[in-house]
Parts: sequence; structure tokens; C-alpha cells
Amino acid sequence: MKVIVGLGNPGLRYAQTRHNLGFWTVDRLSETWQIALTKHKFQAKVGDGHLRGERIMLVKPQTFMNRSGRAVADLVHFFQLDLADLMVIYDDLDLPPGSLRIKGSGSSGGHKGMSDIIQHLGTDAFARLRLGIGQPPPLMGAADYVLQGMGVEETRILTEAVCRGAEAVDMWLREGLDAAMNHFNRKQNSEDQTQPGEGE
Repeated sequence: MKVIVGLGNPGLRYAQTRHNLGFWTVDRLSETWQIALTKHKFQAKVGDGHLRGERIMLVKPQTFMNRSGRAVADLVHFFQLDLADLMVIYDDLDLPPGSLRIKGSGSSGGHKGMSDIIQHLGTDAFARLRLGIGQPPPLMGAADYVLQGMGVEETRILTEAVCRGAEAVDMWLREGLDAAMNHFNRKQNSEDQTQPGEGE
């Protein structure tokens, strides 16, 4: 079984904010794979289905971002999940808007949802997909920025990133973490090099 967790905040108030890119990606996967998020357990919305002969669980914790860890830990412990089969998707201030990175482990980078998951699991040794949202403008705090609504162009850029992120998760399922990292991280690096200074 593979478990894909997207981080965000529940409710319409937060639906179109930068902090909900994890939710957006899980919704995209739900639509693409036709695995509906119809169950409510582990303090989360859950979609449970099969893809290419493997059980897939899509998860959107409903505990609000900073308490995401309990939902993820409860699910991992209930199913005795090997952490190699867990992928967590979330927004990242340290990446340019529209970019993405896949890693197999690492610190939370100050992301409170990831910090809570790492604390509850007792390890950071699980895969994650980071979707860039860029830094807040001068004089705006990070908390206000991630929960702020977005304009049309930024929404388009982040929606495209979510679509690429969903493709990256699909490759992780089909070919493994190294293949997904090599393809999507290298592709992103190449794009960054061909557009020097963009986003600065």
C-alpha cells in the first residue's frame, strides 16, 4: 500500500491559499486516478482505491496544518506502514513559485505541518514533495502570506506546478523515488538554468 498525504487547512476560507497546495495536489490525483475522497477517518478525508494492482490511499488531514502529525501518525501506526510507502506533499517558502522538489528525507525547513508530522512519527525518513510558493513581500509575515488569497496569474502558475507534482507522484509510484527525483529535480534545475534571474 502507498499513502499520499497532502497538507492544508480545511474549509472554504483557506481553499485557494498558498498553504493548501498539498490539498490541491491530492485533489488532482483523486480526479486523475478516480479515487474519491469519500471517507472520514484518522481525522482526515481519505480516498481508498487501487491503481495498477496496488492499494492507494489519498489523505487530507482535517486537523489544520500545524496539527497534521496526529492524523498521519495514526494512519501509519494503524496500517503498520513502511515509511518508504509514504509521500507527504506541501508548500514551501524557500522554493520559487511554481517550482518543485522531491526528497527522500530531511528536516521540516520550518514548515509547521511537516514539523508536527516528524515529531509524531519520530523520524524524518519519508518522502516529500515540496511545491514552491516563494517568499512573502517586504513587511509581510510568513503566516499572513501563506494564508493570503492569490491573483489570477499566480493561481495559474501554482496550478501548473500542482499538475507537474501529481505527475511526479505518479512516477514515484511507478518507478520509485530515485527515478522521480532524477527526472523532476533535474528537469527543474535545467529550467532554472535557462531562465537566470527569473523571479528575483
